[in-house]
Amino acid sequence: MASYLTLLIGPGIPIPAPEPVTDSLLSVQVTSGSDRSGFQLTFAVSKKSLLLTALLPAGFFDPITTRVIIVATVSGIPIVLMDGLVTHQEMQPSDDPGKSTLTITGEDLSLAMDLVEKIIPFPAMPLEAQVAACLAPYAMFGVIPLIIPPIIPTADIPTEGWKTQRETDRAFVRAAAARIGYVFYVRPGPIPGQSIAYFGPDINLPIPQPAVSINLDAYSNVDSLSFSLDGLAKKIKVFTILDPITHKIPIPIPLPNVNIFKPPLGLRSTAPSRIEFETMGAEKKPDEAAQEILGFLMNSPAQITGIGSLSVDRYGWVLQSRMLVGVRGAGIAYDGMYYVDSVTHNIKQGEFKQSFTLSRDGLISQTPVVVP
Repeated sequence: MASYLTLLIGPGIPIPAPEPVTDSLLSVQVTSGSDRSGFQLTFAVSKKSLLLTALLPAGFFDPITTRVIIVATVSGIPIVLMDGLVTHQEMQPSDDPGKSTLTITGEDLSLAMDLVEKIIPFPAMPLEAQVAACLAPYAMFGVIPLIIPPIIPTADIPTEGWKTQRETDRAFVRAAAARIGYVFYVRPGPIPGQSIAYFGPDINLPIPQPAVSINLDAYSNVDSLSFSLDGLAKKIKVFTILDPITHKIPIPIPLPNVNIFKPPLGLRSTAPSRIEFETMGAEKKPDEAAQEILGFLMNSPAQITGIGSLSVDRYGWVLQSRMLVGVRGAGIAYDGMYYVDSVTHNIKQGEFKQSFTLSRDGLISQTPVVVP
C-alpha cells in the first residue's frame, strides 16, 4: 500500500519543509487524545548540519511562533494528522557519529487559545454566544467553530449579574463544557491549514472504520490487542431537588451512570458498584441543577477498555480517533463495535504504526457480524 508523509512548517502559514529538513527527519509521533493532541519530530543532526548551523539559530523551530502541519497520504487519500504549534526543543549531542538528534515537540492549535489570560464580561449572553466570542479570534489560524447550544439553556438576568471570563480562552471554554457535560477539542483538517473547534456533546462519528482482527491467523491485521473490564467504573448518583410547590421538601432522584450520547455497544452490562450522593443540587437554580444532572448522564466512564497496536500497511487504512471500529477474533464476549478514544501515530522511514485505545459498555456484540 502506497503511503507518504508531507511536512509543512513555518510561522503563520506553514510551507513545505525544505529538503535538508525532510532528509534529516528520523521519526514522527502524533497523539490524538480526548481533549488535546500533540506531536514530536525527531531529526538526525551533525556538527555541520544545516539545521544546527542555520535554521535553528535563525528561529526556524522557535516555540509558539512556528506552526507545523503533518499530512499522511494513504492510497492517494490525504489525512491531516496534526496542525499545531511548537512548544519545546530538545538537543541531544552524541560522541557517536550519526547519533546526535534534535527533537521538536508541540501541541494542537488549542494551545494558541491558552496563552493570554483575559478579563471579559458577557452580560446577557447565552453560553453558545460566549463560546463563539472566545473562539472568534482564532479564525486567522483557519479554526472553524462548531458549537452545539446547551440542551438545557440558562439565562443570566443582567441586573443580578453575569458571567465574566477571568482566564484564558481555552480554560474558559473547557470549564463551560465540563459544567454542562460537553467536551471541547480542536481537530485538524479536513484540509491542511483548517481545523474544527468542537464544543458539544461527546459524540463519536457513527461511521465504522475497517474492522481490526486478532487471533484469526492470516486474516489478523493488528499486532496486538487486549481488553479489560473495570467493575468499579459504573455508579449510581442520587441527586436531591426541592419539590416544585413549596420548594422545601427534598426529593431524592437516583440516576444510573449511562451516557445518553454513547449508547452501550454491548448486550450485557455489569451492574453499578457504587452509590454517591449530590448534596448541593437543592441549593442551585432549577436550570443549573438540570444541567448538572444532564452533565452526569453525558460523562459516563466506559466499563470495557481495549489497548492495541497495528501496522497501517497491514491494516490497510489510517485508524482515526472519535469514530467507531469493529473487533473480530476476541471471542463472543469482546467482539463487536467499539469507540476509538485515542490514537498515536508512529512514523519512520518505511514504517507507519499506530497504537490505540478503545472503549464501550457491555459484553457481547449487539450486531451478528462486524462490518466492514
